[in-house]
Amino acid sequence: MHHIGVPVSDLARSVRWYEDVLGIAPNGVTISATNPAIGAVVEVENASMRASFALAGDNVLLELIQYDSPRPRPFTGRNSDVGVMHLCFEVDDLDSAHRDLVRRGVHVNADPVVLQDGDGVEAGALAGTKILYLRDPDGIQLELFELPS
Repeated sequence: MHHIGVPVSDLARSVRWYEDVLGIAPNGVTISATNPAIGAVVEVENASMRASFALAGDNVLLELIQYDSPRPRPFTGRNSDVGVMHLCFEVDDLDSAHRDLVRRGVHVNADPVVLQDGDGVEAGALAGTKILYLRDPDGIQLELFELPS
C-alpha cells in the first residue's frame, strides 16, 4: 500500500489535529491541482484540491485532501454504511491514549472495549485486544487498537 487518502474540510486544521493528537507529522510533500485531467481521474467535475502527506507508522502515507471546488459535503457516514472505511492505529497503551484524548476534548464514541468471547462476541484470535473509536475534526471515524501483551 502506498497511501490512504482522506478528504477533509479544512486542510490546515486537520494537518495540525493529526499531528497534535495522533503524532502523525506531515512529511513536507504537498500537492495542489486545478486541472481537468486530475478532475477526470478522480471523477470530480471542476476539481480544485490541495493535499498534504504524512507518514503514519513505518510505511503508510496518510494523504489529507481538501477540495476547494466543488464544495465538499460534511461527513455523515456511519461505520455500517457501505464504502465508509476507518483508519486504525495501533497503540501500546490504549488506556493512557483514552485519558489523553478525553483530556484534549476529542470526541470518543465510548470507553475502550476488550474483545472477549461471550455476550454476542466471538473474538477468536483477537481475544484480549482493546479497541476504541474516536472522531477527527470532521467527524471521520478512527480506531485505536492495543494488542494483548
